[in-house]
Amino acid sequence: MIRLLLAVLLGAGLVSDCSRAQEVSPSVPPVEWKAGMTVTAADIEGLGGEESCFAILPVDSAMAARMISGGSYPAEGALIGLDELRCIRVLHVNLVRDTLAGEMVCNKAIADDLVAIFRELFHQGYPIERMVPIDEYGADDEKSMRANNSSSFCYRVIAGSTRLSKHASGMAVDLNPLYNPYVKTTGGKTVIQPATAGSYVDRKADYPYKIDEKDSAYKLFVAHGFTWGGAWNSLKDYQHFEK
Repeated sequence: MIRLLLAVLLGAGLVSDCSRAQEVSPSVPPVEWKAGMTVTAADIEGLGGEESCFAILPVDSAMAARMISGGSYPAEGALIGLDELRCIRVLHVNLVRDTLAGEMVCNKAIADDLVAIFRELFHQGYPIERMVPIDEYGADDEKSMRANNSSSFCYRVIAGSTRLSKHASGMAVDLNPLYNPYVKTTGGKTVIQPATAGSYVDRKADYPYKIDEKDSAYKLFVAHGFTWGGAWNSLKDYQHFEK
């Protein structure tokens, strides 16, 4: 079923060539994709092979309902249409070398970039702890960040303002956010997001999942035309890449 769906979407131009499915041996039972699940080599075969585990899908009615009920997309008044968004599916590994199914919604303009970036990071064994829909956290960015969940689209404003975030257009990605917090100091008061990330504000310290300019993710995102929030002057957003 997954291979048939991918074939139909590929023919319609809704799935990139990088997500073309491989043939599955009749002896390998099909596997149902679920974001966050641990994936074995047999599971990858059951999903149609590695190629079909890096896919770009349209936001269908079921996914739209999930996003509306979960809170990442408003029931009315959004300045971006669901047809401008895509769901990407990728494989990634965590720090203990488990292979996981990852999923995020993003703008269709960066979907190819993200699949290419995450595929290369997967091949490098780059650790990403979690990548599940932010709707699983009620579209609460603080909860998602505390869980170190990497995400892209969420129709929300910039913290402390009324302006829509780049995430509201799906043109930004937050990667391993617990270990790469947002930090802003104003009038002697420092705001850290997530609030539990105080231990990771010191960027000279050594800890897992840290992003800096020597990091593979940094290099790949920049090579694909993204800017990094960790290089900003007025504040630091070490988890954030936008285009």
